[in-house]
Amino acid sequence: MHHQPLAFAVILLVVLSLSTPPVAAVDFLFNSFNDTTNLLLVRDARIEPPVIRLSNDSNQWSSGRAFYSTTIQMLRPDSGNLTVFSTQFVFSILPEISSSPGFGITFVLSNSTEPPGAVGGQYLGLFSNPPSRTAAPLIAIEFDTGTNIEFNETNGNHVGIDLNNAQSNESVPAGYYNSSGRFVPLVMRNGQNIHAWIEFDGSRSEINVTIAPAGMSRPITPLLAYRNPIIANYVSSEMYVGFSSGKTTWVEAQRVLAWSFSDTGVARNINTTNLPVFMAQSESNSGLSTGAKVGIICGSVAFFVCLLGVCYYVWLKKQSGNQEDEVEDWELQFWPHRYAYEELKTATDAFSDNRVLGAGGFGKVYKGTLSNNTEVAIKCVNHDSKQGLKEFMAEVSSMGRLQHKNLVQLRGWCRKGRELLLVYDYMPNGSLNNWIFDKPKNVLGWAGRKKVLSDVAEGLNYLHHGWEQVVVHRDIKSSNVLLDVDMRARLGDFGLAKLYSQGEEPGTTRVVGTLGYLAPELAMLAAPTAASDVYSFGVVVLEVACGRKPIETWQEREEDMILVDLVRDKYMEGKLLELADGRIKGEYDVEEMEAVLKLGLSCCHPDPLHRPTMKEVVPLLLAEDTTLAPRVVLQEGKKELSP
Repeated sequence: MHHQPLAFAVILLVVLSLSTPPVAAVDFLFNSFNDTTNLLLVRDARIEPPVIRLSNDSNQWSSGRAFYSTTIQMLRPDSGNLTVFSTQFVFSILPEISSSPGFGITFVLSNSTEPPGAVGGQYLGLFSNPPSRTAAPLIAIEFDTGTNIEFNETNGNHVGIDLNNAQSNESVPAGYYNSSGRFVPLVMRNGQNIHAWIEFDGSRSEINVTIAPAGMSRPITPLLAYRNPIIANYVSSEMYVGFSSGKTTWVEAQRVLAWSFSDTGVARNINTTNLPVFMAQSESNSGLSTGAKVGIICGSVAFFVCLLGVCYYVWLKKQSGNQEDEVEDWELQFWPHRYAYEELKTATDAFSDNRVLGAGGFGKVYKGTLSNNTEVAIKCVNHDSKQGLKEFMAEVSSMGRLQHKNLVQLRGWCRKGRELLLVYDYMPNGSLNNWIFDKPKNVLGWAGRKKVLSDVAEGLNYLHHGWEQVVVHRDIKSSNVLLDVDMRARLGDFGLAKLYSQGEEPGTTRVVGTLGYLAPELAMLAAPTAASDVYSFGVVVLEVACGRKPIETWQEREEDMILVDLVRDKYMEGKLLELADGRIKGEYDVEEMEAVLKLGLSCCHPDPLHRPTMKEVVPLLLAEDTTLAPRVVLQEGKKELSP
């Protein structure tokens, strides 16, 4: 696939020269970017002379797009065939933490500067979640610096062709073919300047992509040659060309340094000799000036003096017997974003009771405001041994790499003695239970409840099926469903979560969780599984639909009422709708409410083998017709996911 005829560029020249120029030809060259002339910058994209930056370091789920201001004509008026164009550009991708890269950069063809439903993160600022919500046409060539299992990616440094979907139609590891035809890998996430060439030949339904380190001559053989007639399904008569990118918590600088484009011939060559370099200092191979060397020497001396001061401070702490903040060797292997204890103490007004958001078995949760005015939630976790703390840190280091819009993002951590402080994004609207139980000031309506259920389902589906390991949450409940400023739900509190390799059998462990949400099989097996999470999710579904807690005291009978049992009984009596929350009567369609209640019951099936998976649940909750809930079969033990 990679070894196309070496004369492709010559063929392209011939095709272009024999073609009638489009009515409005587009041909431009930017050797640098110093203003917005002829550019359209969307969302967080901006000019930082002499480059374009596509995302905002301080914003979570940031995305940015930069387009040329004039659309190109994709359909030739003379022949009706797709156009032919050539482009080349130089980009740089530099994550703040090399072990936690973002999602790279894309070159994009779009009929809109604001693709409907587009979100940041792994959706690259172009696609929606789910992808079916994105309106065609849209073609992207991604230069991806991370591995997203949910898109079936196996390589964290690849180039792919995306046709209206974040999951690539075809992708290959990043690199180039040298003059001997040998493949040379090329790392795209260390900040080095990468030169990319793309040819779009509509007459052949072909896209060719070539990359190499900036300053190197263009390789003869393309890295990726994608030829497929379906390309024509993803273009419109006129489209914008440009770049897009997105990020989540992890900071990753995505820069475009230069850009050339032509739909009348081969794009003009870029002058790469004077481009800035953004590589980490340890990876840069450029020579140093005398001034730079003097600066390094002075900086080294200052660093040595500071180091002596730190050593003296640590010695004083040891002398006073206070070693609570000493960094253990084992801590260095974990996720590196460690906050200073004093910073978190200041952020919470010395952990004032006025800052307490809640408390649980692991400790209190405080609201904090960092020095950059970012609001966070700080959870204090106590452990009774260093070994227990070390094991917990291993879990935290893995959880910190989970990135999904429906999960509360872990920002970092801090250790003081045997206390571990976890720093999360702050959710201003609190937890779901406060909006549906105990006579809230504002009862969450049916439309909001449906969004919450679909959000939680998507987050849980990511934990079970969308990552390199299976993450069993073990404590799904309404108080762990947190609401952001837009009242969208995020699943939080991973204090009890367990990680398993895909396909691995979970081992037996002690029973943990919350009474009323625990799957019945845990009473005998004590082995948490994805199915036991599904059961807990089913309880949340019933809570949301009924407006009842999982266990309540029935005043008439002076006994505990189990919500799952009550709903099951009403279902058998054919009176299921009697349990719908009366406070939102008139807001929901009767068939829709019944379908949601049946879905909750199906998730709470007593046999874990007959519960649906979250992969099956998500499409049902996202479907326009939510009456496609599974038919609940309580005796036969067979689940059905068709209407």
